[in-house]
Amino acid sequence: MFFEPFFAKNERLFRLAVALRDMRRDYKQILLLLIDVTVVLIAFGVLLVLDPSMSALWVASFEQVGTLVILLCTATVGSGLLGLPKVQLKSYEARGMGRSAILGAILGVAAFLTDLALGPLFSSSGPVLLACLFVIGSVLARFLMLQLVRRLYQVNAQVTNVLIYGAGTTGMQLALALRASENMRVVGFLDDNSVLQGISVAGLPVHPPSKVSDVAARNGVSRVLLAMPSISRPKVARIARRLTDMGFDVQSLPSFSQLVGEERLVDALKQALPDRFLSRSALDKTMDGACGVYAGKSVLVSGAGGSIGSELCRQLLLCKPRRLVLLESSEHALYQINDELNELSRTSDCEIIPILGTVTERRLVHAALSTHEVQIVLHAAAYKHVPMVEANVLSGIANNVLGTATLARVSAELGVERFVLISTDKAVRPKGVMGATKRMAELIVADCARKQRAKGRNEPTVFCMVRFGNVLGSSGSVIPRFQEQIASGGPITLTHPDIERFFMTIQEATQLVLRAGAMATGGDAFVLDMGKPVRIADLARKMVESAGLTVRDEQNPEGDIEIVITSLRPGEKLYEELSITDGQMSTEHPKIFAAREAGLSDFQITRAISGLRRAVAGGDSAKARKELMHWVRQDLDALGGQATQRYGTGGATPNSVDAE
Repeated sequence: MFFEPFFAKNERLFRLAVALRDMRRDYKQILLLLIDVTVVLIAFGVLLVLDPSMSALWVASFEQVGTLVILLCTATVGSGLLGLPKVQLKSYEARGMGRSAILGAILGVAAFLTDLALGPLFSSSGPVLLACLFVIGSVLARFLMLQLVRRLYQVNAQVTNVLIYGAGTTGMQLALALRASENMRVVGFLDDNSVLQGISVAGLPVHPPSKVSDVAARNGVSRVLLAMPSISRPKVARIARRLTDMGFDVQSLPSFSQLVGEERLVDALKQALPDRFLSRSALDKTMDGACGVYAGKSVLVSGAGGSIGSELCRQLLLCKPRRLVLLESSEHALYQINDELNELSRTSDCEIIPILGTVTERRLVHAALSTHEVQIVLHAAAYKHVPMVEANVLSGIANNVLGTATLARVSAELGVERFVLISTDKAVRPKGVMGATKRMAELIVADCARKQRAKGRNEPTVFCMVRFGNVLGSSGSVIPRFQEQIASGGPITLTHPDIERFFMTIQEATQLVLRAGAMATGGDAFVLDMGKPVRIADLARKMVESAGLTVRDEQNPEGDIEIVITSLRPGEKLYEELSITDGQMSTEHPKIFAAREAGLSDFQITRAISGLRRAVAGGDSAKARKELMHWVRQDLDALGGQATQRYGTGGATPNSVDAE
């Protein structure tokens, strides 16, 4: 910096300066004490010139020497007692100036008393002038030393020039605090308030945000510090995003209430309870005696680390199974749910068995079912995100279709008592690959049920499927996605202004799945009553309002969060349905309905699986998609007039779906 060219020519002086900078703390205190003593000596010398009574005596006298010795001793003792040497230079402005003034007053009194004792030496104003000279000299000496030390610390150091966004109280305090920083220098403020623009705050200019590029270019600024704790988080996020896009490193300063713990630093966005957004009252949390089917049994849950699978495991623990086998392809998810369940089951006798693998591995599935004597299978493993499966056709078919076939057939082969498939409303007249794979999975399970009945065994495997709509709070669903977008300042993205979906909480869905699985007799296709569909645009507005924010639109241009309409994604439908055919039958539970939708024959199912296996093995995505959609259309054709368009558990829908 400033001293580098000078030090480059004076290496010995440079080493001396660095030694002073890195001096031990006790040595620095001695140096500061010597400075106070030196200032007394200098002030006394200046007084010899300025005081008329002393300036007449050019030859040192006993009175002068004695007075000087007394003043030096007073300064030494007084400085030590007041703790002036212990005050750091960077803190002197706040803590030390008052102490220097007190020491100056003590020196003035000492000079006055010495003058009375040793004879007239000073004029009447001499002691006052001495005190003033000492205070001025002490403050000036420390100020010069502070500047010198700062310069020394900047030698061979990387200094970052920064701008502070926000010239209010917080920004001003931040600028004052950063004055003592050794590697950060504030060059100015940015503020949206036009009243502050063009003036100086804390000795620094305030610029309009529109000129940030010019100011940064002139001063070599690479970082902007946001000091606006009173502004809503979405607005701060928008400012930060804009500055980041301009190439700045942006950091935000929390409010002082956050720093002292009165307000949380993170999650200022209120975590909305999922059931607040249902279009109906949440269900009772009891399962009306369904636990008897699972009590004392060995139960396997595929996809145990997912949103539905993990909640199924938690609910099953309440039923006191003998063993709970967790089949999961994600190591991290398996570790988390295994750790959680082991903690929850400490007081129970349930054995938790984690198995890392996929339902497509037949040998692993066979070993898991046989080794652990599995009696009930809850099949929740599936790739469920529409755009992801649409972009990865082969993986979606392999996991959702062929994996289901593997798990279901091995379950039947080993005599598993019950097999429950977790399905989705996207399987109804699917428009994309994800829904089509889930419909094929349903057909495979229905085919397994027919074969079990045809064998006429005394205790055949009871196959059933349970279909429901979106689950609030599951990974990748709209609730957590909207929460992330609101927390980052928006915008919230909607694929269509009129898009609607059915919603149910994870707890509701899993309880009803277990209840349906308990009442199944074989070949059942259960549909959960999810009430009326929810308009996603309305859901987005409710979430913004629940966070204490407002929607920014034409009617409210100063709002916090904007809602942006994009377009429907590949495979996404405007409306979802829960049933393909008419004639849903009620069951013993008011929220569970039964439907008959087996559209393909045994022979067709066998051909479909063979064709899909060949397409996946050949790595041909186009062929696999065509084969999949062909059999889905065959299924709808087989259902014929029964496959009327329905909207949930009743009512027509304007949605048109193409199975191709």
